[in-house]
Amino acid sequence: MEASRAGDAGRGFAVVAEAINDLAKRTQTAAKEIDQNIKNLSNWVTSLHDETVEVSRSADQILGQARETDNSLANIEEKATEVNAQTGRILSEAAEVKDAVSSFAPNINRIGKSVKETTTGIHDTHTRVENLIASSEQLVQGTVALGGQSTDKKFISYVTTISEQVGGIFEDALASGKISSEALFDKNYRPIPGTNPEQFTTGFLSLTDAMLPPILEAALDFDPRVAFCAAIDTNGFLPTHNKIFSHPQGPDPEWNTANCRNRRIFDDRVGLKAGRNSEAFLMQVYRRDMGGGNFVMMKDLSVPIYVASRHWGGMRMGIKS
Repeated sequence: MEASRAGDAGRGFAVVAEAINDLAKRTQTAAKEIDQNIKNLSNWVTSLHDETVEVSRSADQILGQARETDNSLANIEEKATEVNAQTGRILSEAAEVKDAVSSFAPNINRIGKSVKETTTGIHDTHTRVENLIASSEQLVQGTVALGGQSTDKKFISYVTTISEQVGGIFEDALASGKISSEALFDKNYRPIPGTNPEQFTTGFLSLTDAMLPPILEAALDFDPRVAFCAAIDTNGFLPTHNKIFSHPQGPDPEWNTANCRNRRIFDDRVGLKAGRNSEAFLMQVYRRDMGGGNFVMMKDLSVPIYVASRHWGGMRMGIKS
């Protein structure tokens, strides 16, 4: 009977022991899970803290930018107020100007009409003067052509002779091959760098520089009234001049204008007419620009130069009045 009791008790203890052992295992597993949960919770809290700090920093930056924006808006408002005030003043002054212009408009119209009439009058006067000059030139030429006595007759005869001489020199140069026809009648005027007034070179410059000076210098001794003598082409280009007008250019343009007249283009009314005239002679009267605002009254006599019946230009002589 005792053994029976002992057996029952042993089995009860065994059951209890097994239950305790199972409970211990479950407790250990739960403890591990709780520990892991606590670690996860700790990590989450740490991450949340870091994010909170970052959010706080961003909030500070946003607040700083907001304050700057607020200050900028305040400045913009202040400037807008100033601009508005200035705009008001401008509108007021514009209205005053408009009134003033309106009051002056009739006077301005009258001035404009007067200027137009004056301009028209000047143009008409210039045309009449040009016609008078042309008529005077034709009268002189007609008188000489009819055998009338003229103080300029000896000059006309002399310039006619040297124009034929120059034409002969050009023809000989062509025949001997010293120059080609293209070079002799070259119209491609190439500017010489650094010149003021501008000077040019062309295909026949070397020929005229070599052959014409004796003829041009002799013309100055023909009569004390001869101021210059030079050959020009049909475009008013004067390649070779008298020595007194062929100095090297210096730094003063006014001095150059008076003393460096070779290798220049004189395409004014007188220069072009002298180079393109195909009549026996042409006598013109003009004011010669000597630079520095100085002008000299001059008679300009020109006789055409022909090279084998082809019009090259003219022999031009300036005669003091």
